[in-house]
Amino acid sequence: MNILFICNQGKNRSKTAAQLFTGRFQTAFAGLYSSTPVTAAQLAQADVIIVMEERHRQEIAQRFPEVYLKKQIFVLDIPDIYRDEQPELVRLLKGRMNELM
Repeated sequence: MNILFICNQGKNRSKTAAQLFTGRFQTAFAGLYSSTPVTAAQLAQADVIIVMEERHRQEIAQRFPEVYLKKQIFVLDIPDIYRDEQPELVRLLKGRMNELM
């Protein structure tokens, strides 16, 4: 299963998630507001899209309506207060992903 994790910049939450679950899934990560934002091609390649906040899901719907309607998009509800690989972030990601899967 190809999972694309998305957050604001693609530097902390989504990057940590992709690293954490690689091996169990094929993972990638991207940011919505980074210097190289997520593309329609990245979204199309994913079987499942997992965003960190509801506003990320809404932004994908606005920017990529065609892709949005065809994909499963899950929201983990993890705020932008964590650093890359921060232990609290890792715990949250594991817990929320276990609930989803």
